[in-house]
Amino acid sequence: QVQLLESGGGLVQAGGSLSLSCAASGRIESPNAMGWYRQAPGKQRELVATTHSLGSTTYPDFVKGRFTISRDSAKNMVYLQMNSLKPEDTAIYYCYYNSRGLVYWGPGTQVTVSS
Repeated sequence: QVQLLESGGGLVQAGGSLSLSCAASGRIESPNAMGWYRQAPGKQRELVATTHSLGSTTYPDFVKGRFTISRDSAKNMVYLQMNSLKPEDTAIYYCYYNSRGLVYWGPGTQVTVSS
């Protein structure tokens, strides 16, 4: 079992920045992928950023250049730095962990961007 807990969400004005953190605990194995998804009201959950334990990162086009994912493997932490936020970035942001096909999710943290 792996437990995930996000922190750092909140309310910010458009153009502002927020930093999210995710603490993982439990049976952390390698290789693994960790990252962030988000879900806005009435929309499907979508990938925001992924970091692999082997070193690669992945972003969808709509966050490239604005969001940066990083990880501290020694502390089992994943971070998401979000800059130039837009109202359409408003969503619940979920941390996830995936190893050998087993996926775990955090409870989520709300990010609200006002116009």
